[in-house]
Amino acid sequence: MVSRVIPVDPFDLVIFGATGDLARRKILPALLHRFQVGQMPDDARIICTARTNLTTIAFRKVVREAIEEFVSPEMYDKVDLTEFLKRVDYVAVNATGDEGWSDLAGFLRDGFVRAFYLSVSPSLFAEIASRLHKGGLATPDSRIVVEKPFGHDLDSAHALNEALRSHFEEHQIYRIDHYLGKETVQNLMVMRFANSLYEPLWNSTHIDHVQITVAESIGVEGRGGYYDQSGAMRDMVQNHLVQLLCLTAMEPPSRFTPNAVRDEKVKVIEALEPVALEDIARGQYRAAGDVGSYTDHAGNPDSQTESFIAMKVEIGNWRWAGTPFYLRTGKRLRERVSEIVVVFRKPPHMIFPNAGGLRGNALVIRLQPDEGITLRTTIKDPGPGGLRLTEVALDMSFAEALGEDSRAQDAYERLVMDVIRGDQTLFMRGDEVEAAWAWADPIIKTWEDAHQDPSPYDPGSSGPEDALMLMHRDGRRWRQIGA
Repeated sequence: MVSRVIPVDPFDLVIFGATGDLARRKILPALLHRFQVGQMPDDARIICTARTNLTTIAFRKVVREAIEEFVSPEMYDKVDLTEFLKRVDYVAVNATGDEGWSDLAGFLRDGFVRAFYLSVSPSLFAEIASRLHKGGLATPDSRIVVEKPFGHDLDSAHALNEALRSHFEEHQIYRIDHYLGKETVQNLMVMRFANSLYEPLWNSTHIDHVQITVAESIGVEGRGGYYDQSGAMRDMVQNHLVQLLCLTAMEPPSRFTPNAVRDEKVKVIEALEPVALEDIARGQYRAAGDVGSYTDHAGNPDSQTESFIAMKVEIGNWRWAGTPFYLRTGKRLRERVSEIVVVFRKPPHMIFPNAGGLRGNALVIRLQPDEGITLRTTIKDPGPGGLRLTEVALDMSFAEALGEDSRAQDAYERLVMDVIRGDQTLFMRGDEVEAAWAWADPIIKTWEDAHQDPSPYDPGSSGPEDALMLMHRDGRRWRQIGA
């Protein structure tokens, strides 16, 4: 299958924090892949900045080493890498001082799209935005990209929005959530709104419940100091899981435009009901064998921060009244997996005998690691000897169905190119971020006021028992992690 790639306009992409882990692990490899498939025009340039004093030649060596470390050898050609590196320049810039800004201005060209990617600590967002604006580096056609965490609560998110909007218009601000760049997440919208099969069934009349799981097998080693100030609720639920919930639950937009899509997502967030304490399960992984505990990795023996959270969420609108959404995410779980499971109601009357143990149909949308879609359905068990029913999975893996064209494209490849194109569909709007915090803050306060400690769970498990009971009391059960 031949890849159909639409080239973007010529651009100057400035990456702040280019020597950091995110740039080396994700952003620069993503740009190399886009270069390899011909999406990057000849006069596109990547201008990398950091405080470290390096020459462009020395930095290109850093990029080459990053590619060799983080990209499989079969995924790139060394000749392509050499040509790609010719597009990369480096300027030493002090984000909080005056050094290097005039040098950076000298690299930028008039008449080209300018994109400023802030791969730095959120504490530097406002400072860099101010210097870009006051120094005349930001043009009306410029874009600024900011990574999560976007605030620590509603007040800080609002303050950061105000700081960015004092220097850039909302249509120039790209708040990135890499989950929205995943192929399967985008296919969720296509599956719902381009096929007449699903949308008539996509409501509480036909859907019993929805499970959204983002499980990680690793712990918080190496980032325990940051994580201990956020926890699973702030780090994952308020952004990633809420975004997945929105795309699953939103109404069809009038057209596929950035604001039309994001308008519908905001409506979902604003319809989320408050979550009671009994509908929340929080956990913290403990030590087992040679695996240290969360408190060991966080460097805080008295920490009450959750490394796992599960909750039952209700959406107060006509489409979803009576259909709960169960969210869970955690560290040190059995496997690394992200998926959305839509469980349909059982037939109102089962005419076949001995079918009581069968579950309802389920649509499983796998985001990682093996992107694809599975539909669990009931069929006759083949063979003679009476009519017996069994469950089978109609499974579609992108890698198998689409062949070479389905290479596991990293989300950053799509998102960075969307920034250059000026397409904000897969990026969060300011009011969307604040609405999510307005819902999340009272939930956090609920367990803080109750002085509720997180329940311990074993590394390599599915989380604490409390999370299982959250489903069992409703007569439901979680889909097994890694199943």
